[in-house]
Amino acid sequence: MDQDTQHGKWTVSSSEDDDEAIPLSGTTTAGPPRPAASGHSSPPGPKLEPVAATVEVKPEPVDPPAASSLAVGSEARQSPLTNQLSPVKFETSPSLAGKRKKEPSDGSGWALSDSDDDDDGDVKRKSLGKKAPPSPKKKKQKAETERPPSPYGRLYVDDPEDFFESSVPCLDDTYRFYLTKVTGLDRKYNSGALHIRDILSPLFGTLKESVQFNYCFDIAWMVKQYPSEFRDRPVLIVHGDKREAKARLLQQATSYPHVRFCQAKLDIAFGTHHTKMMLLWYEEGFRVIIMTSNLIRADWYQKTQGMWMSPVFPRLPEGSGESAGESPTFFKRDLLEYLASYRAPELEEWILRIKEHDLSEARVYLVGSTPGRYVGSDMERWGHLRLRKLLAAHTDPVPGEERWPVIGQFSSIGSMGPDKTKWLTGEFQRTMTTLGNSSLRTDPPLHLVYPAVEDVRTSLEGYPAGGSLPYSVQTAQKQLWLHAFFHRWKATATGRSHAMPHIKTYMRASPDFSQLAWFLVTSANLSKAAWGALEKKNTQVMVRSYELGVLYVPSAFNMKTFPVQRNPFPVSSSSSGFPVPFDLPPACYSPEDQPWIWNIPYSQAPDTNGNIWIPS
Repeated sequence: MDQDTQHGKWTVSSSEDDDEAIPLSGTTTAGPPRPAASGHSSPPGPKLEPVAATVEVKPEPVDPPAASSLAVGSEARQSPLTNQLSPVKFETSPSLAGKRKKEPSDGSGWALSDSDDDDDGDVKRKSLGKKAPPSPKKKKQKAETERPPSPYGRLYVDDPEDFFESSVPCLDDTYRFYLTKVTGLDRKYNSGALHIRDILSPLFGTLKESVQFNYCFDIAWMVKQYPSEFRDRPVLIVHGDKREAKARLLQQATSYPHVRFCQAKLDIAFGTHHTKMMLLWYEEGFRVIIMTSNLIRADWYQKTQGMWMSPVFPRLPEGSGESAGESPTFFKRDLLEYLASYRAPELEEWILRIKEHDLSEARVYLVGSTPGRYVGSDMERWGHLRLRKLLAAHTDPVPGEERWPVIGQFSSIGSMGPDKTKWLTGEFQRTMTTLGNSSLRTDPPLHLVYPAVEDVRTSLEGYPAGGSLPYSVQTAQKQLWLHAFFHRWKATATGRSHAMPHIKTYMRASPDFSQLAWFLVTSANLSKAAWGALEKKNTQVMVRSYELGVLYVPSAFNMKTFPVQRNPFPVSSSSSGFPVPFDLPPACYSPEDQPWIWNIPYSQAPDTNGNIWIPS
């Protein structure tokens, strides 16, 4: 099937899987930092020594198996694995070199192999109107066998000693919304940002036990992030892996007897356990961190990630009532309800601990998703209907709200139907435009921020960063209408334009983008599986996945709106401006821009590391 669009022409297989079957979470990244091929310039990036390429993939702690058997986080992610293990160098013949210099990206379009089920590792590319260049030869590399693999090959580039905090850093205590540190950025852009080693350090509390909820895990790497004095403290892993993937995960922990597991129930097909949360129990109290990062090295290296980190909640006095320690946002009640939804004996002791602590300082609302089909009042417990209920109850209408755009920013996209009314505007946008109990149903601008091919090509990681942006051509070709909403990923104010986003944020902004009506950071990408979809004439909602995020509304901070902080770095401890992690207003795609599609080749221009992208 051939399709012509404003973003090019592309060809898809006639033997496509149902795109709902492609899980939308997890992370795979790779790509060695090599100089671009001679005669071709590439955008600036950190100067790093060339090293062999591998892939970040839920690695085993010792002696990873061959590439063909590595676990990636979901079976749908196996297809690009060969390319990430062995990046393809940009090579041309003299007759093509001049022409290729004039082509900034693979403008010929999108292509996929003749069969989605090919298992020989070869990609059969079809002619797309221009003569295809000679197929470059892959430079095979040996898989890493000594330590967890990385996007920079056998060894990560070591961060300088002052990359990690040696004293309590200056943090934004107003909103407690933080970005993760990015290797290779100017130091000022990492001020007030956090690495996982910072979060788990003694500076933030004397740790007794912890729980890690997530989708992707590298157990050996995770354990090393705990400081030596806490490294043998009990850790509970909450995951959604089944069968072979579960066996691989459990094997990772055979050398770590203090690590235990809790399997989340996933009873609806194609759902994932995508929630990313830490529960940290200290001698001083209890802390909650809700974030967007997987527990793998690559997610904390050169990606834009975000988190909400609670204050340390103190223990309640003995004999406190059952309702003690609640916040004005009912955060304690909602967190306990979310944990109870797992129906897991392993979490019971944590539910009891939380009840014993004072969470009254929480100023955010919890927005979660848990798998199930819900009717009646239960429809508003989870997913986007939960968000709709909160916005109706805790925000107020604003003058001219029909001109206040909705902005959604994410790293993966699911199937939303043959036209925008089937889910995006008919259901999801209605939630996003809710302000108070107004009966006015506006149709404001909708800006969807998602990286274009050029954003990925010029990123710190280059094309392999696209392994964390799993928008498939099978899904894209069924919803061409969606691409008219797309805007570029630009983050100059935070220094993260070249650190591809794995963060997911949603917000409502004023027409001049100086004010926010609300802001949400969450694990949920743009998909019905994550947010839920109405069924049976809107009398039932079905949610497939576990997700978790926090909603900021101005009323919880004694404000009418949030002022947008245009230059959030260096960080101030008491700023009233909200640190939006990308540039406002968002920039529309140009006619030459294409959304990043992860399972088609990009071969006509090298990335920052001199590689091209040929998925297997």
